[in-house]
Parts: sequence; C-alpha cells; structure tokens
Amino acid sequence: MILFNSKKRLITLLIILVSGIIIFILDLGTTGLIDETPPLFASSARAMSESGDWLTPKVNGIFRFDKPPLIYWLMGIFYSLPKNEIWDNLGTLSARLPSALGSLFLMLMIGDTLFCWPQKGDRQFLTPIVASLGFSLSPLIIIWSRTAVSDALLTGTLGISLLLFWRSMVCQKNEKCISAWVFLGFAILTKGPVALVLATLTITSFLFTQSDWKSLLSKINPKKGFLITFLISIPWYLLELIKEGKPFWDNFFGYHNFQRYTSVVNNHTEPFWFFLYIMILASLPFTPFLYHGIFKAFKDFLKSLKEKCTVSETLYTYSLCWLLSVLIFFSISATKLPSYWLPAIPAAAILISNSFISLKNPNQTYRYLWIFNILILFGFSTAFFFSNIWLSSINDPEMPNLVSRLLSEGIIFKARLYFSLFTIIAIILFSLKSKNIILYLQIFLLVGQPFLMTPIRKLADNSRQLPLRNISKLILTIREGKETLAMIGIRKPSLHFYSRQIVFYEPNTEQGLINLSERLNNDRRKNYEDQPNYENKSLLVVIDDYSSQLLHWSKINHQKLGEYGIYNLWRIEKINLDNYSDYLINSGYKSDWKNRKFEKF
Repeated sequence: MILFNSKKRLITLLIILVSGIIIFILDLGTTGLIDETPPLFASSARAMSESGDWLTPKVNGIFRFDKPPLIYWLMGIFYSLPKNEIWDNLGTLSARLPSALGSLFLMLMIGDTLFCWPQKGDRQFLTPIVASLGFSLSPLIIIWSRTAVSDALLTGTLGISLLLFWRSMVCQKNEKCISAWVFLGFAILTKGPVALVLATLTITSFLFTQSDWKSLLSKINPKKGFLITFLISIPWYLLELIKEGKPFWDNFFGYHNFQRYTSVVNNHTEPFWFFLYIMILASLPFTPFLYHGIFKAFKDFLKSLKEKCTVSETLYTYSLCWLLSVLIFFSISATKLPSYWLPAIPAAAILISNSFISLKNPNQTYRYLWIFNILILFGFSTAFFFSNIWLSSINDPEMPNLVSRLLSEGIIFKARLYFSLFTIIAIILFSLKSKNIILYLQIFLLVGQPFLMTPIRKLADNSRQLPLRNISKLILTIREGKETLAMIGIRKPSLHFYSRQIVFYEPNTEQGLINLSERLNNDRRKNYEDQPNYENKSLLVVIDDYSSQLLHWSKINHQKLGEYGIYNLWRIEKINLDNYSDYLINSGYKSDWKNRKFEKF
C-alpha cells in the first residue's frame, strides 16, 4: 500500500511538473524583455555577474535599491553559466527563469501537500492536480511567472514557506521546521519585510482559530526559527547599510517600503475594495468556484467549533486565513498594484479545489455555479466574435499596427475558435453532469497555452521590442569615440539592456532638452563596462516619431542614422544642443533634473 501510494504520488507530481513546464518554461527565452521594469532587474543582475560586485545592485550607472538581492543573485547565476550568450542569445531566459522556477516549485508543493494530506471528501489523485492547475492557470500567475521581476519569486518562496509551516503543524512526527524558516528568509531576501508580515498574519490568524494553538506553535519552533530566518536575510541588509548608509536606508526602507504602504507612489492609487476586483480577475474563468470554496471553508470552520476535527483537516481554514491576510494587509496599503495579489493566489487555488471536492455530486449549488461559469465563458467568446467594436479603441503609440496584425496573423480568429470550443465543451460536460468538469476545462486551458499565448507573445515582441533590439545593434555598429547615448520621449530601459551603454533618459518637453544639455556637462556616470566620453563633440539620440516632430527637437540640426518601428536614431552635435538649450532658458524655461527622481520607472 505504501509502495502504491509512493508511485501514485510520483505520477501526480510528474503530471504537475509537465504541466508547469508547459505553462512557465516553454518558449521562455524566445522573446525580448517587456518594458518598463524587467530590463532594470535584468541589467542589474547581468552587471553583478559580469562585474563581480554581488553586493549592490546597479543599473545604468546608478544604484538600484528597489528590491533585495535574491532575484538579482539568481538571475546573475544564470547569466554566469558557461556559453550563456549561445543558449540565451536575447538575455531573457536567464532573467525570467527565477520567476518561472519559483512558480513551478510552488505548484509542486501545492500538489504534494494536498496529496499527502487529503482533506475530508478529497479525491487524492485528482484534487492535487486541480489545486496546482488552479494556481498556475491564474491569468496573473501566467503573466508574472514569465516576467523578469521579483513578484513571482516572492509568491514562490513565501508560498512554499507557508505550506511548510502548515505541514509542520499537522505532522504527527516531531520533525524540525527548519525548511519553512529557510524559505521565509529567502522571501525576505526577495522583497523585504512584507514577507515576514504576511507570514506572521497568516500563522497568527490560523492559530487563533485552533483550540490547541500552543502545541501547534511549539511545532514550528518560532524562537529557533526566527534566528534561522534572520541569519539568512539580515546580513545583506546590514552590509548594504554599512556600505551605502543613508541613501540605502532612505531609498529601500523609506521609499520602497514605508512610503509605498503609507502614501500613494507613482500614481498607483486605487479604492479600498480594489483587491476584491483583482481577486475576481485573478481566478478567471473559475472565480465562482473560488467564492464557493471560501464559503465552504468558512462553513466547515464554524462546524469544526462544535465538532472536533483533526488538525490535518484544517488546510482550507489555513488557506482562508492566508487569503484574508493578504487581502486585508494590501487593502489598507495606500499604494495598490495588481501584482500585490499574487501571494494570495496559492491560497485561492487551494480553496477552488475545496469547491471541486465538495461538488462531486451534482446538486442545486453545482448547477447554479456552472451556469454562472458558462455565462462567463460565453461572454469571452462573444467578446471575440464582436471584436471589431473594441479593437477600434486600441490606440498604442508604441504599436501603431497592432490591430491590423492581430487580424492578419489570425490571432483574433484563434481566440474566437478557442473560446467557442471552450464554451461548448463546458456545456457538454455540464449536461453530462461530469464530476471532474473543472479538471477537464483546466486541461483545455493548459493545451491552449502554446496555441494562443505563444503567438500573442511573439506579436507583442516583434511590435514593441524588436525595433529596440535592432536600433541597439545599430548603435553598437556606428558609435564613434564612446559617444554619449540619450533617449527622448518614450523611455525604454531595455535600450540600456540591449546596448549595454549608459543612457540618459529625458521627456520630450522643453525642460527635457535643457536637462539633457546640463546633464551631459554635470551628471557623470559610468557602469562596469561603459564610460561615455562626455567631452565628445557629438552624441547619439534615440527619439520616437511623435517627439521628433516637436518644434524644439526638430529645429536642432541632426543626422538621421536609422529608423526601426517608431524609433529614430540621430547624431547631434553637442554645441547645437547647448545653443538651443540656452535659447530655451532665455525664453523662460528651466531645467528640473536636480529636483526629481529621474529614471524611475
């Protein structure tokens, strides 16, 4: 029996692993980085790898204290692997792998936890797969797990830590809870104190629901655990604080943690109920079953207060505490972003599996939920059949031919076909009163990843990033005497990533022109590889079509060297730039680069 279960466990994990590879790894490095933030992470990590400075993240010649170093370290390790330039010629696979692997490992942990501790009424083989796919097929998880930022890695490390904490509390053997604290340390090294806060809120609220909370708390051994977590996470903060001092304290703790939570940063203001809306989007198309799973978990918790249940049956209560902790904490935050909901999605997926096992016998609730869900799917298919209505509203200046290419490359047709089939299959399975309808539809979504998402990613890359890669190659070919490089108008950090050069970013306004002139004379910077010759008589300027037509830019004498997409490459004599800058100053305009946090994306 033990051998049978071990084989069944292995098969379950293999199914989850293959599914995760399809969702997170397939074609991961075949497209360029997505502006605006990923190139900043990738550039910092590659700089660490190539410069040998693994302590302080730097990008474009300036410190980057936005996030702790674990994401940079992992990216940098991949950049340091032999022949990286061959198997990762775009430099994107190395940058995205930490996010993808973080989600993949969490997906396996979710499946393994539900397999080893089946809940009441659980179908041991199917429920772990449903929960794992519920997590990995979330639209937000799909997007961020293939993006070179720290959010998916935080979700992975924190999610694994929280599941290991629960496993330690329910395990009959007196096993040490070291691994949970280790992953919590990794989570703090990924995105800072927020990981510790969310873990503390989740565990504390769960213990509050349990009568034997003292024995459960002793199982996770918080005294020794906190020591392990701090030994892993604190040294880098101390070293960075000793090395950089006040700028690090003010930027990381002051701006990116305290100020983000207590005040609105970068115009990311949203109403208090914002994450209730995000919760709906994040679990599509199975959102009705998330709400049913939440209701069922709460109902079972109230029932457990009257009838004793074993602690191993508390996973759904724990998941409910997990989800509510993230919801409440970030709803209070002044700055709100959709990515803040990611740490709650593993709990949401487990709660969806709660709905799956409780609806094994078709009843009135089953019928209402599936009618509602089919209406959602029908809405998606209808939206693509009437795409001509909303396609006309798409107006992205960076992709002026997007609509025509969506139609000419058959992506809209594929979407119509896919969601129509999806809806029809759901109706057939519902009419057959299938017990495993969620699983079958998840499999259909899984198959649809390469069918629909791959061409969408390639189209976006060809439209937005290919022109920047081409213009970066041109810059490397024609740059003379280490000319300074500037980008005007649309600001793309990927230009720095692809060209490997210091780039001065300025808006297309009159102030931007004056800023550029002054910065070339005062703002000296270099990185590990590139030190521009600020005394050179000319500079290279990448400027978009709209900005190039503005009077104050078009009047400057320039030599057009090339054009890719909406981007033009100019060579400008510095004296011409300085002269026109003086003219604008005499006309009443002033620079503002010293009074702003420039190059913040």
